[in-house]
Amino acid sequence: MPVETTEILKESNLRVTSCRRDVLKTFLGRKVALSHSDLEEALKENFDRVTIYRTLKTFLENDLIHKVLDDTGAAKYALCSHSIAEPHHDHEHVHFKCEVCGNTNCLEEISLPKIELPEGYLSKEMSLLIQGTCKNCS
Repeated sequence: MPVETTEILKESNLRVTSCRRDVLKTFLGRKVALSHSDLEEALKENFDRVTIYRTLKTFLENDLIHKVLDDTGAAKYALCSHSIAEPHHDHEHVHFKCEVCGNTNCLEEISLPKIELPEGYLSKEMSLLIQGTCKNCS
């Protein structure tokens, strides 16, 4: 059964707007990390770049998506896999960027190891990007 975008937004206590529905639908349809420009290109007929940016910011703040940095340092965003009732652990998995197709995917089945920082250091976020060839391009 397909996931309903309106349902996801309501579960997240977010107002349902056409931009939010369309951005979420784009993430659900592509199943890879997307940049702001990817979304802008896909949705340019209906929404301007500022509206898409604000939607991404809202989704980040409400744990619908998480930020993924690729090898260029450019931000991409991936849909979070957790349900609203579960704690958010999207920062604890590995990301994979294919050098052939350029897609970045979450590898949620691979967790990052726990790292003990020296005294006085506080971790804010941790990221691991693996590069190679994805299963579709092999």
